Amino acid sequence: MAVQILLNLMTAFLWMMLIGDGSGSSFVIGYLLGCGLLMVLHNFLPKPLYLKRVWSIMKLLALFLRELVLSSFAVIRQILRPRLTVRPGIFAYETALSSDFEVTLLSCLICLTPGTLTLEVSGSGRILYIHAMDIEDAGQLSRQIQGTFEKAIMEVTRL
Repeated sequence: MAVQILLNLMTAFLWMMLIGDGSGSSFVIGYLLGCGLLMVLHNFLPKPLYLKRVWSIMKLLALFLRELVLSSFAVIRQILRPRLTVRPGIFAYETALSSDFEVTLLSCLICLTPGTLTLEVSGSGRILYIHAMDIEDAGQLSRQIQGTFEKAIMEVTRL
């Protein structure tokens, strides 16, 4: 992956030297040309394109921002109701993630989402104990975490 990034940057700087323009726009054009070159030559490279990982990271960030906004509105809706109808609770979530980095990232994303908080990770690193502000169905909440954050984290880390 580092070779691909270096090749892409070298292509951008080579483009800037060839056209004799040191502006940022010529760097961007050269970088985009380098991306195109990498896509054409990807069969000759030993690893998958680093652009796939960059795209996966951008999708994870967009997913987190969407969940952040949706859960913020859900918390605001609960706060503004005249009567509290929350059903707080703690549930155990078994994750399919294997590395410490993946579990830590999932835990951080859960903590940063309003209304949820990771309390503890088991010694094996496979079970997260999560406090949720409003649990209607712990199984449904587990499936939601698995289908959103966990799936996106696997896409980023397991290319």
